[in-house]
Amino acid sequence: MSSRIAGRVVAITGAAQGIGAATAALLAERGARVALGDLDAARAAQTAARIGRGALGLPLDVRESASVVAFLDAAEAALGPVDVLVNNAGVMWVGPFADEPEAAAERMFDVNVHGVARGVRAAAPRMLARGRGQIITVASVASHIAPAGEATYAATKHAVLGYLTGVRQELRGTPVQLSVVMPIVVRTELAAGTSSGGMPALEPAAVAEAIAGAIERPRFAVFVPARVGPLVRLLALLPQRGRDVLYRRLVPDQARETDAAARLDYERRMLG
Repeated sequence: MSSRIAGRVVAITGAAQGIGAATAALLAERGARVALGDLDAARAAQTAARIGRGALGLPLDVRESASVVAFLDAAEAALGPVDVLVNNAGVMWVGPFADEPEAAAERMFDVNVHGVARGVRAAAPRMLARGRGQIITVASVASHIAPAGEATYAATKHAVLGYLTGVRQELRGTPVQLSVVMPIVVRTELAAGTSSGGMPALEPAAVAEAIAGAIERPRFAVFVPARVGPLVRLLALLPQRGRDVLYRRLVPDQARETDAAARLDYERRMLG
């Protein structure tokens, strides 16, 4: 068991399936006490039961501040003070920008940006008062790039990175650490039907390992896979013409390459 993970209380949002569920299972296996929050409370409870090891499934709607506070309160009442909050809940609509329903754009900002901010505002003061804590946010490489067909989604991830960069400055010198995990396309329901571009898509377990690594060795920016970091930095340095060449070779064009039919059920349920 890891000395930095064993015994820690970790609360994870959007944890009924996908990256959140994989992270909960991995951290529980390494000795953490985990609370899984999700809009689908029944599924969160089922996932927690499968994980065992005292894992707890709880209802959570990150669109409501009261729900986020209640989630942390319930986790702490059952497991003890939360040492690590993993902001993982997220939603994505994919398609040409002109076809995007306004309701989908609003839902993405409410969950992906404001949901993260609600988590930070609810957790950070508790951690500051106790003198320890870490908030890990699952963002995306779309925090730095913007694939065609994901204009608003990429905007939410850019916003999350900007928000957390600012909060990190305010928390400098305190015992509360922030980390942002930025994976490429991951094989989850959120990414159903999308293209992975010039790199193969990841399994949720790979992102879970990166989150565990951020707990073991806290740092702000975590790219998954790690080799994406230098590519992102190179893109930022290139003139526009060179940037366009790399975009065509590496970044998927989701407006043209996505199988919309494969996403229909997910987008109806998650985005309305």
